[in-house]
Amino acid sequence: MARRGRWLVAALAVVLAVSGGGYVLLDRPARDDGRRQHADGLPPATDEVRRGDLSSGSQVDGTLGYAGERKLSTSGPGVLTWAAAEGSAVERDGRLYEVNGRAVRLMYGTVPMYRPLKAGDKGEDVKQLKRNLVALGHGTGLDASDGTFTQGTAAAVKRWQKAHKEKETGEVAREDIAFAPGPQRVKRGDAAVGDEPGPGKPVLTVTGTERIVRFQLDAAKAGSAKTGDKVTVRLPGGTGASGKIDSVGSTAAPDDQNGGPGGGGGGGGGGGGGDKRAKVEVIVVFDSPGDVKGPDQSPVSVSLTGETRTGVLSVPVGALLALSGGGFGVQVVENGRARDVKVELGMFGNGRVEVTGGDLKEGMRVGVPKI
Repeated sequence: MARRGRWLVAALAVVLAVSGGGYVLLDRPARDDGRRQHADGLPPATDEVRRGDLSSGSQVDGTLGYAGERKLSTSGPGVLTWAAAEGSAVERDGRLYEVNGRAVRLMYGTVPMYRPLKAGDKGEDVKQLKRNLVALGHGTGLDASDGTFTQGTAAAVKRWQKAHKEKETGEVAREDIAFAPGPQRVKRGDAAVGDEPGPGKPVLTVTGTERIVRFQLDAAKAGSAKTGDKVTVRLPGGTGASGKIDSVGSTAAPDDQNGGPGGGGGGGGGGGGGDKRAKVEVIVVFDSPGDVKGPDQSPVSVSLTGETRTGVLSVPVGALLALSGGGFGVQVVENGRARDVKVELGMFGNGRVEVTGGDLKEGMRVGVPKI
């Protein structure tokens, strides 16, 4: 078989061999007129056998967003008289919204405000309250590691209430506070001033203030992304930012169910179009989130590092030949002559493939199609 055909067969065979294993072959077969063999049997062009690190990294599409989306609802009836503006950031003790003119303020903590807090109460929510009072300067002398609402806690609450010109009861009503893990960004308002949202009816949709990226992978390729893997994100405007994979979803769903702006965008070759293939969502956090700029829901690209092999020999994917006896080889060019050498294939990455076998050495030249 002419080498032009053998290169073409090899390229097609490699695509079929590795596509099921999660590799992506980026090289396209060159035009037929670029594959013509020289009259002396030499290939039209050569490239170098290299020794070094080879990565199976790939690139996927993602969406820039914010972490920890949640909805805030009122705990009792009333009229919404004020709400924080869309896009604004609210920090500890800041107003989120007001019902009947009474402010609901943000405090930091992971346990929701599920009950009024008063003297004698015990629990993690009491600890959270005490930590916030200390951080705000109202809890002098409080032991924030103790989960008991003491008289000292009541005195600190009164100081907090006095600072906001509220009635000094020494108790915290359920509608006074909303706990969240940290500063909150208002993604959108779910109710307008004058509405009566009532219990269970959202007033605001909020997120954390740290930037993240969401993307999706085919469930069959989910193993190529692991928690802690390093990535590089190409941001709007062309700047790059380093980060790592924070989580890989354990539940696969069709792309048209968990994709789109609300679900974190379509990545990894999916996205919209009624794609029914099972996907998992992957979340990336940045090494320096405060430096990341760009509108919410902006499209970005994520470069996955993947597995890395160190100190391996590799050749361009286009150098592979389909051998008549089966398997793959390369055409080694030395001293004005060409010979076929059978090789075993390893990792694919960045248009190259790891090769072992034969007598290949670093610096040798192998035949490739002329581009």
